[in-house]
Amino acid sequence: MCHDDASRPPAPPTIGEIQAGKRIRLDAADGNSLMAYSVRPQVATSRGIVILPDVRGLHAYYCDLADRFAEAGFAAIAIDYFGRTADTDDRAEPFEFWPHVEQTTPAGVAADTAAAVSHLRAAGDAAITDIFTVGFCFGGGNSWRQAADTPGLAGCIGFYGRADGARAVEEQISAPILCLLAGEDEKIRPEQFDGLIANLTGRGIDAQRYVYDGAPHSFFDRSFADHQASCADAWARIIAFTDMHSGNA
Repeated sequence: MCHDDASRPPAPPTIGEIQAGKRIRLDAADGNSLMAYSVRPQVATSRGIVILPDVRGLHAYYCDLADRFAEAGFAAIAIDYFGRTADTDDRAEPFEFWPHVEQTTPAGVAADTAAAVSHLRAAGDAAITDIFTVGFCFGGGNSWRQAADTPGLAGCIGFYGRADGARAVEEQISAPILCLLAGEDEKIRPEQFDGLIANLTGRGIDAQRYVYDGAPHSFFDRSFADHQASCADAWARIIAFTDMHSGNA
């Protein structure tokens, strides 16, 4: 498991006023009905982000994270993976997520992401032209894979996810990627990304990797007092990456 019920995301470097967030349902092209949490900044923006959670799906951390992205100036939507299989919308810690994780597919995640992208583009009174994804752990790997599976994205960001999904489609990747990795992650090692980064940069695609030495898996959590500098740096890199690639999708 990545973030638990007590985890909360760190604040972005600048904090603006936001509209009230709300839980909604989206309809994917394959007929799936999925939970999502949508929130926007008070000031009109052209920038949006789809948040792909860890293995637990849409729990409190990711709703709070959507609020933090809205404070940073993004129209944000966090999605759940388990609409096809779960008979409850409750994602608190007693929820047995593994049987549902094992039934997710790349095609299903891509369909759900596409539904979130469509929602961002259609909702609100400002045109959302630059849409990014960001994911964590299971969602990190899924986020990078959307650089191939979801056309038209401005860029794909992931924290401490596996490279396997992106490696499986790396020749189809067309969007920039940003990999934010934990140096003390026992299972996900930075060298696992060597081939992917080399392939993409060799094809002229911006592929950035940054390793936070001494940081554990799931370090992007405001309760981790020893890693607040890493959290602040990760926010700065996200803002710089999205600044760089807005207008280029």
